[in-house]
Amino acid sequence: MNRLLAGIAAGVAIAVAALSLGIGVRPEPSVAAPTMALAQAAAAAPLSQAEKDGLIFMREEEKLARDVYRVLGAQYSLRVFGNIASSESTHMAAVKRLLESYGVADPATPDVAGSFQNPRLLQLYADLIAQGDDSLTAALRVGIVIEKLDISDLKAHIAETTHSDIRRVYTNLLHGSQNHLRAFETLLARYGG
Repeated sequence: MNRLLAGIAAGVAIAVAALSLGIGVRPEPSVAAPTMALAQAAAAAPLSQAEKDGLIFMREEEKLARDVYRVLGAQYSLRVFGNIASSESTHMAAVKRLLESYGVADPATPDVAGSFQNPRLLQLYADLIAQGDDSLTAALRVGIVIEKLDISDLKAHIAETTHSDIRRVYTNLLHGSQNHLRAFETLLARYGG
């Protein structure tokens, strides 16, 4: 027992000393090597054109949601729009990190409200703002449309990616969009829509 404790203490002392000197301590190869090798292989594998296009599109689609919710939030005093707009900003940041990681140009730079490189999203932004302008229930329906679109697109992009980091981000965004959809549906039912 004392030998075991002495061995553990020596290992901890070596790790602490290495960290204080800025030297990395590698984990046991039998435990970490396969995981690290898989992560490095996934990061090293180039993106397909579909994966690049998916990241670019999702960055702008998350921006579309954020921009529309900001406009609707300014028009209607309902907290849900501001809360979900903040969440969409977080979604945008997650996709931006992936773009940077893979060296893909960010379509949302500069980040100007209502501005999109994708002409379909630019038109959709204008259409959704016009629809949401009609009434609070119409604005909540716009939220439902956006989240259903987001869910559909995320599912398609999850299916086409082979990169685990992209799949993980998309899956997290999917769960967020499902929560947003439930929030908008609940409020629409409450307000008689």
